[in-house]
Amino acid sequence: MIRLNVLTGLFLMFCYFPLQAQLVQTQGITSPLHQANQGKILFTSREIPPDELKTGDFLTSYSLTNHSNLFLTAFLGNSLTNYLHALAPTLSADSLTKVGNYQFSFYVDQQLIYQTNLHPGAPYARIKNEETVIRKPLIDNQHEGRWWSQSAWNRFMNQGGDQALTEGKHLFTLEIRPYLKLSHVLVGPTLARGEIHLDVKRKPTFNPDTIKLTTPKPYPGLNVSSDSFDRPAIQALKGNIEAGVFKHITSIVVLKKGRILLEEYFNGADRNTLHDVRSVGKSFASTLTGIAQNEGYLNEKQSLREFYDLNAYAFQSAAKAATTVRDLLTMSSAFDGDDDHLDSPGNEEHMYPEPDWVRFTLNLPVLPAKYQGEWHYFTAGVVLLGDILNKRVPQNLDVYSRNKLFEPLGIRHYRWPYTPQNVVSTAGGIQLQALDLAKYGQLYQNKGKWNGQPLIPETWVAKTFTKHKAIPGRTQEYYGYLFWNKTYTVRDKRLETYYCTGNGGNKIFVFTDQPLVVVVTATAYNTSYAHTQIDRLMQEYVLPAVLK
Repeated sequence: MIRLNVLTGLFLMFCYFPLQAQLVQTQGITSPLHQANQGKILFTSREIPPDELKTGDFLTSYSLTNHSNLFLTAFLGNSLTNYLHALAPTLSADSLTKVGNYQFSFYVDQQLIYQTNLHPGAPYARIKNEETVIRKPLIDNQHEGRWWSQSAWNRFMNQGGDQALTEGKHLFTLEIRPYLKLSHVLVGPTLARGEIHLDVKRKPTFNPDTIKLTTPKPYPGLNVSSDSFDRPAIQALKGNIEAGVFKHITSIVVLKKGRILLEEYFNGADRNTLHDVRSVGKSFASTLTGIAQNEGYLNEKQSLREFYDLNAYAFQSAAKAATTVRDLLTMSSAFDGDDDHLDSPGNEEHMYPEPDWVRFTLNLPVLPAKYQGEWHYFTAGVVLLGDILNKRVPQNLDVYSRNKLFEPLGIRHYRWPYTPQNVVSTAGGIQLQALDLAKYGQLYQNKGKWNGQPLIPETWVAKTFTKHKAIPGRTQEYYGYLFWNKTYTVRDKRLETYYCTGNGGNKIFVFTDQPLVVVVTATAYNTSYAHTQIDRLMQEYVLPAVLK
């Protein structure tokens, strides 16, 4: 019996893993279900462990709503690395995993809508070498942004899928191929294909008149506004959030003339929830720099040579030594780091696994000819700024921020993240309640004063709210001192705002020509729609309603 099983296994190996394409050892055919469905992509409405998966779990049709989940299982005859080997037989397995990955093609009603070559960085090399079954979510509303497959789906939706999947019935098809990016892109044959009939029901039906809005109550430091607003518009917005049209929103707060006009919570959040607002925390580093400069602990014109012995770090240069605090505040230093490019040496994802984030940053090269003083998003530079503050202010940045900012604002419930050296991390990730985030925004609306007392110099607020750098690739968008700038247009009226922003769609908007502060918190982390949906929410609902 044992001999028969061995022979059967060898037979399957030679049938499905041709010798000329076999470069690395794989997990092989994992089950009879796998054997029966090679070359197929099958869909389920939930994640099912491999040993529990049955033919009856696979969907041929499905109702797609804003709350639906959709998982794929692709049964392959070989691993990705071996398929790539067939495209470039002279390359090693290590080389193949660095320049190759899957190509996903998305079709609606037999029309190609979007095609994407997945970045070679995900999945990992071991998975590319071994796995012959792909089990991943396309949509997982409870765990957004965790997997490359979800990113691929979100890109498909942003690149035509949203328009193609109109209300009603459609045939959705997915194809997977291998690709290599050498001097040109090589694409292999289809490895797996699947289709499912979707009955799209994403347009919610509700009566806005039945949706109750929260009646704001006073909050320490904030009274309630008596100004009117367009209630039906906000009822419609609330209905769309609850129906999942706008995803993973946790709070919306509007202050008008320093008073609470709107306060709504969603998805289990309430007034006491601490929201992880990610890179919104970078703006707090700007605030604390302004306070510290006013008290004489540092100056924005000071350079790194005054804070660090740069001889102890790699890539010593006059340009590195001359990098100023202001360069870090405007994200225009010449450090070779750009979070918008995964292969950038100073990308933040390379920093987090390191035992010392400041050393990581100071060991980077500085390339003035490459960056030419232009803006590029560089989280590690803000970590460096936080470390400089921590060195210069009394005690440490944790105590200083509490004494100089949070306590004067009456903010008692908050949570800083920390670097591996237990220094407050200004990279992002601070957690605050929504109304305390609104207080922070109102402090800037008040030109740095709270209850008539100056906390931030008015001159610092003015410098912060200055268009120091244009944002490359965006129209009429700028960067101040760790604040962003843009202008919305509502009813032909231009509304300029400086704002803090963080992964997931977290925002604090401070409007320059209106007495408005708007806070939106959200948990749509690592999704391609996180920020665009906030623009739509502001443009179509919040701003028209409160400008009534």
